[in-house]
Amino acid sequence: GNGRWAKRRGEERVFGHAHGVESVRATVEAALESGVRYLTLYAFSTENWNRPKDEVDALMDLLVKTLVQEAMELGSKGVRLRAIGDVASLPAACQAELERVKEGPEGEVHLDLVLALSYSAKWEMVEAIRTMMDEGLKPEDILPSTIDKYLQTADLPDPELMIRTSGEHRISNFMLWQLAYAELHFTSVLWPDFRKEHFFDAIRDFQHRERRFGALPNAKSS
Repeated sequence: GNGRWAKRRGEERVFGHAHGVESVRATVEAALESGVRYLTLYAFSTENWNRPKDEVDALMDLLVKTLVQEAMELGSKGVRLRAIGDVASLPAACQAELERVKEGPEGEVHLDLVLALSYSAKWEMVEAIRTMMDEGLKPEDILPSTIDKYLQTADLPDPELMIRTSGEHRISNFMLWQLAYAELHFTSVLWPDFRKEHFFDAIRDFQHRERRFGALPNAKSS
């Protein structure tokens, strides 16, 4: 929704990306206030490499600039940063900055902020399968729990809630495996306009859902 937001204002797409940084700040603050322990932001997909080079370059520059400006403040709030995705495909400056900030806060960690960069679920699954084959796993050795261990999110819990902004009703190649039992919340709010109140709306919506994981409503185990 960044591009649409910018276009409505007669600006280039990069203008929308830059204003999306404020939405990141607001979302992180809302997550901290809500007691959310893990927050993943789909920042840049593998498909985004197909965008015009000047837009991609601007996005990479914005990533580095934002990490430089925000890392210390995030650390002071107990936020630990990490990235998932094909990080090796990112420019050297991005990789260096991600490496610098991954140490996390000195004190207690209140929120793990995960940036999905050069990420797509199909890429992730292919990489997991290749690694399992390289390690000589046999078909009978492979269980759902086995696949979990080979994903980018191996040490993270599966998402409970996915928030999709900008009026889109698709998951856009994001965590296809991990979202199996997640609740989905859709909002027409464009990402640069997304603020705390929109995050809280999604949380309230989630709290009223009955999560059954395939069971019947109010089913009790015997």
